[in-house]
Amino acid sequence: MDGQLSFFEAKKSLSPKIVNVASVPQRSPFRYPGGKTWLIPLVRKWLKQSDASKVLIEPFAGGGIVSLTAAFEKLADQIVMVELDHEVAAVWEIIINGDHIWLADKIYAFDLTPENANSILKKENKTLKELAFSTILKNRIFHGGIIAKGSGLIKNGENGKGIKSRWYPRTLRDRIMAIAQVKSKIKFVKGDAFDELAKIKNDKNTYSFIDPPYTVAGRRLYTHFEIDHDALFALTAQLKGKFMLTYDDTEEIRELAKKYSLNFRTTPMKTTHHIQKNEIIISDNFSWWN
Repeated sequence: MDGQLSFFEAKKSLSPKIVNVASVPQRSPFRYPGGKTWLIPLVRKWLKQSDASKVLIEPFAGGGIVSLTAAFEKLADQIVMVELDHEVAAVWEIIINGDHIWLADKIYAFDLTPENANSILKKENKTLKELAFSTILKNRIFHGGIIAKGSGLIKNGENGKGIKSRWYPRTLRDRIMAIAQVKSKIKFVKGDAFDELAKIKNDKNTYSFIDPPYTVAGRRLYTHFEIDHDALFALTAQLKGKFMLTYDDTEEIRELAKKYSLNFRTTPMKTTHHIQKNEIIISDNFSWWN
């Protein structure tokens, strides 16, 4: 390895500009807090560093934008999406492994009113299909797309449209139907990221895109926000294949990278509130960076 970057060296290695997410194809049915649409140009470079046959694993799949981009743009031969959250997993179970047409049609035909939405959300003992639809609904009509406990319905929304502000039934249906065209390349696993990474740690042809709940915002955004970050760094350091691990730029994360002799670069991004900040990209090598 070429050694840990100093703070000032890391600052020099910033990407030249912030990515306009509008320039990246929107593949996911989710509006996902902490989503990585902005990182896709770098992910493409990372996946293209070798022309050899490769498997991509996304152990914290969430909105799945990296997996979906790889599938649509033929950047990996096989893709494994892993998600532990039972609500998010239900969506991917139905789209990848189940009746995606039912979900697409249900979204398109749904008459979105506060009363109808509450009827769906409050129903107990949902089937897997019902849970998938409820999750998409919640993701679209809750503040910031946050489905974790504590979030609530949009009140005013864009242009005073309230809960309909982010409900685009035709777009959502079309995205689901498009994913169905490439889902033969994708395997979805409802499971634990650590377990799935441990299974492939000796596979040299597996690319691991690892985007865990962050140390700062995870508690607010996700149901399963508590993970052992030290253990994740230790496991990442054992991977024989190529990897990209993303984190918020904090002293804690820099210290963990140093502890496990993992190299990093920093790159700028804008939050949903248009605040510019840096994130850390940790990788086995950076030959693909420029």
